[in-house]
Amino acid sequence: MFFIDPLFLLFMIPGLIIAGMASAYTHSTFSKYKQFGASSGMTGAQAAQRLLASAGIYDVRIECVGGFLSDHYDPTAKVLRLSPDVYSGSTISAIGVACHEAGHAIQHATAYGPLGLRSALVPLTSFASFGSYIVITIGFLLASREMILLGAILFGATVLFAIVTLPVEWDASARAKKLMVTCGIVTQKESEGAGAVLNAAFMTYVASALSSLLMLVYYLLRAGVLGGSDD
Repeated sequence: MFFIDPLFLLFMIPGLIIAGMASAYTHSTFSKYKQFGASSGMTGAQAAQRLLASAGIYDVRIECVGGFLSDHYDPTAKVLRLSPDVYSGSTISAIGVACHEAGHAIQHATAYGPLGLRSALVPLTSFASFGSYIVITIGFLLASREMILLGAILFGATVLFAIVTLPVEWDASARAKKLMVTCGIVTQKESEGAGAVLNAAFMTYVASALSSLLMLVYYLLRAGVLGGSDD
């Protein structure tokens, strides 16, 4: 079984370590710049609204949702959802995250290609992320390399999604870093702190992509596609 396979641990553990370090770094960076208020006194919700208005976007709602760093933009509903600390906070961290999510709304409004591709991949990824583990588990139970390979192909959809996510997240942050200054939301110096928060958050997506890629390599090895026919 793959969950007691030493080779599985060899690929899984580095991914877990990378993901854990990225998550810890994001939380610590957010907490650090949560201690500094923006000179504009704007909350995250107000900052996001100004960013949207600067791009001529007035049909996106901004809502407060529960959770820590649960912030996201829903392109299907045109809703920008911000966690309580971001929605009501007037800190450098809150503004950075809020402007990043507003960046996604601007991507949507301007038909940014990678965002459209990522949205199109969501249904496939939702199915593949669940179905792949079932097929792979059956493959290991039956010692069927064909089933493992089929599961690996399905899992490949989640890897593709993670990779496509990288330019989407990077571009949203790049837009936010530029616009939050030109819109008068933060000063140039304050934007450095907000940028640090966004850079840390981006590393979680890099870690996720690397972890997924490592697992795909493992499945392909066990399917005999890579590394010969190791039993």
